[in-house]
Amino acid sequence: MTASSIISGLRLPDDARVDQRVPKKLLVENGAPTAADRRQINDGVEDLRWLASLKPATIGVPVFRDNTREYLEIAVLSLVLRAGAKAGRLTELIHRAIPYPVFLVQSQANSLVLSLAHLRWSHGHSDQTVLDGPLVMATVDADFSATAAFITSLDVSSQPRQNIFVFYQGWVERFEAYAAARLTGRFVLTQDDAFSMRRRTALAEHERITREISSLRVRAFKETQINHRVELNLQLKQLESLLAEITTTL
Repeated sequence: MTASSIISGLRLPDDARVDQRVPKKLLVENGAPTAADRRQINDGVEDLRWLASLKPATIGVPVFRDNTREYLEIAVLSLVLRAGAKAGRLTELIHRAIPYPVFLVQSQANSLVLSLAHLRWSHGHSDQTVLDGPLVMATVDADFSATAAFITSLDVSSQPRQNIFVFYQGWVERFEAYAAARLTGRFVLTQDDAFSMRRRTALAEHERITREISSLRVRAFKETQINHRVELNLQLKQLESLLAEITTTL
C-alpha cells in the first residue's frame, strides 16, 4: 500500500487538482511557533505537496459557515518525511498551518498514515483558525482485511454533500469506522448519527483505558512489594475486562 494508491482511491476530480509543491519556508512562516518546530520542519520534511482543492466549483458541495467555523474548501496534501522525523508533531503543525480542513496523506519509510482535523475560529483572534479537537488518524495496514473497504469508502463521490463541513465529517466517520474495525474485524459504515456518536465515545474511552493499562503494567513490573503488585494486577484485570466490554459496543 502506497500514498499513490490512497490518492487514487480518493478519485479526486481533475479540475480540483493543484499538484504544487509547498515550500518549507511557507510552512515555517505559518506553522512553526518555536525554534524546535522550525528545525523539525527543515530537518524532517522531505516533500510536501498540495494535491487538490475541494470546493464548490470543483466538487459541487456548498461552503459552510456558522459562528464556530467557516469551511470554504478542503485541502488534500501529501507529506513525505525523512527517517527519524517526529511524524506526530509535524503532522499537527501542518494541520495548524493550513487555514482549511486538510486531508493529509503522510508517508515515512514503510509507514502510511492518514489524518484529518476539524478547525474553528480562535477565541482570541477571530481571523485565525485553531484545531477543534484532536487529530483523527488512520494508520493504513495493507494486510488488514478491512483496509480495501476503507480505502474504497474514501472516494470523494461517496461523501455526504449537504455542505463542506458535513462532507469532511463523512471522512472523519470513515476513519472512526476503520479504527473500530482494527479492534473488531468489522468495517461498518452507518448513517445513524447516534450510533456514530456512541462509537466515537467508545473509541475515545478505549484509547484512554489502553493508555491506563500500559501505565499500570509498567508500575506493576517495577513494584517490589508483593501486596502492592497484587493490587495493581487486580486493577489491570478490571481494566482489561472493561476494555473487552467497550470493544463489544463498537
